[in-house]
Amino acid sequence: MSITSEAIWAPSPSTLRGTPTPLSSDSKGERITYATNKSIFVRSIDNPAVSKQYTAHTAQTTVARFAPSGFYIASGDVTGSVRVWDSIGAENTKGEYHIIAGRINDIAWDGDSQRIIAVGDGKERFGHCITADSGNSVGEISGHASQINCVSVRQQRPLRAATGSDDTSLVFLHGAPFKFNTSVRGKHDKFIYGTQFSPDGSALVSVGSDRRIWLYDGKTGEATKQIGEGEHKGSIFGVSWAPDSKRLVTCSGDQTVRVWDVESGNCVQSWRMGGDGVSVPDQQVGVTWPAGRSDGLIISIDLEGNLNYFNADKAEGPIKVVRGHQKAITSAASASGSGMLSTGSTDGRARSWDLKTGAADLVDGEMHTNYISGVAAGSGRIYSVGWDDSLRTADTAQKSFVGGAVKTAGQPKGVAVANVSGKDFTIVASTAGLNVYSEGQEVSKLQSTAAPNCIAAAGDLVASGADDKIVRIYKISSSGSLGEVTSLSEPTSPISALSFSADSAHLAAGLSNGKVFAYAGIGGQWKLETNRWSAHTARVTSISWSQDGKRAVSGSLDTNVCVWSLADPGKRVKALNAHKEGVGAVVWVEGDKVVSCGADAAVKVWKVENVQ
Repeated sequence: MSITSEAIWAPSPSTLRGTPTPLSSDSKGERITYATNKSIFVRSIDNPAVSKQYTAHTAQTTVARFAPSGFYIASGDVTGSVRVWDSIGAENTKGEYHIIAGRINDIAWDGDSQRIIAVGDGKERFGHCITADSGNSVGEISGHASQINCVSVRQQRPLRAATGSDDTSLVFLHGAPFKFNTSVRGKHDKFIYGTQFSPDGSALVSVGSDRRIWLYDGKTGEATKQIGEGEHKGSIFGVSWAPDSKRLVTCSGDQTVRVWDVESGNCVQSWRMGGDGVSVPDQQVGVTWPAGRSDGLIISIDLEGNLNYFNADKAEGPIKVVRGHQKAITSAASASGSGMLSTGSTDGRARSWDLKTGAADLVDGEMHTNYISGVAAGSGRIYSVGWDDSLRTADTAQKSFVGGAVKTAGQPKGVAVANVSGKDFTIVASTAGLNVYSEGQEVSKLQSTAAPNCIAAAGDLVASGADDKIVRIYKISSSGSLGEVTSLSEPTSPISALSFSADSAHLAAGLSNGKVFAYAGIGGQWKLETNRWSAHTARVTSISWSQDGKRAVSGSLDTNVCVWSLADPGKRVKALNAHKEGVGAVVWVEGDKVVSCGADAAVKVWKVENVQ
């Protein structure tokens, strides 16, 4: 028996309004890397469904940068810790170094892939220069009075470095070892957000919240000219050079990405996202122009974390948008045979995933405003409930919400879909009990003796679980009314997850202590089949049965995914540390394929083999 990772569908980068989001590409133009929550993701540019996850950070990550060699990545977090690790396998930490007492804002490598400069918002200092393999000090980053937002190192000799700060100055350093040389003041009058040496080392550029773009001599640091005066209407959050050093690209809070000819100073290409109106989610907060490519590809990040692909030589754009979740995924569902997976997250966003390609689409329409606590699949419909106390319906084919939001009786804990004579009924479990809906209208309700924590349905059967450690099973009539069939009192802890098999013959109950109880419905009687599914060490968050009803998969806050078999209850296969910070949802989508989602905002595909 085994469970192996088949794919990681990476989340979107973490973004923060009014703050640059660093995006780094490798020297061959094949991969990008960025920070999301407490992880770093390394992702293929041409096939975004292929990615790797680095999970060694213990705090919110902020930046990741490829070494020029492409073999290593340096990443930083909010505690001032910088880690250097193998970029190929996203593992094997080469070194962990505490740089400053505060957030790391940016990192830069020298051309030899040997030295690192990390900068940010520290208490005693705002940055430091170290060797990547040992952490030895090879310079001092000084000359600023406020936090440093950006850093760049010239890739040729003589070595030079530049840092930009909230104090509006650009500091030029000579190395190695790096030390203060000059401070360029008076060019920017607000925060400097981005700086970068050109690939040939001849020039340096800086951008900031004053919407200015300044160019400097790459060797001396002397300011040479300003370009693009007045063209950007919002803060410029990022800048990146073209591989030929003749053009550069900027991204701004005015929702635009612009390409500039350095010699003439003219804007030669411009794209505006989100139309002509003001759209905060379409603010562009990070950009990279990957080296090693001849197709003019530019990738930018908007405030929603979407990766927008542009062609520098074409006015149309973007040519592709790569979407995902930014926050923890709390629920997921897949209609049998649909080939799609629907997910919801703590920030109220819904995504529809293609199970073959791993591409995520936005579910159009008015989404939930916060935590999505349940998602369930019906006949051509996906139903979701959220802590905005609403039930919403999405069309799976159109990938859009249909109808308006239905107000729920209390704060929803989960949602399930029952089917009686071909008619779908949506049952919402909330603090008020169980409420049954059909076509957006409430048709019945049932006040339970204990407020339900979770709910499941299959055919005309409905089950709910509560803190009183009892599973209650109901039958739903053709009119939508609920009648209790039986109650199961074997569980020893509050019920946290429930799932029926597709044929309604089995029911699994996950408990808050990590155990899973499996029941069999025989002749209308429900009997405990096994209580030996007990490998989890924390609350079970989700359970899903295989199509044949003989196997089940469970996810837990202990970060693990377990696969169980009714044929041999004492055995199980486990995917350890499947999701950093915990598993939010699991779905057995087809055959031997299982999908899991978690607090790291990633969706992972697993292959289950030899589990009978």
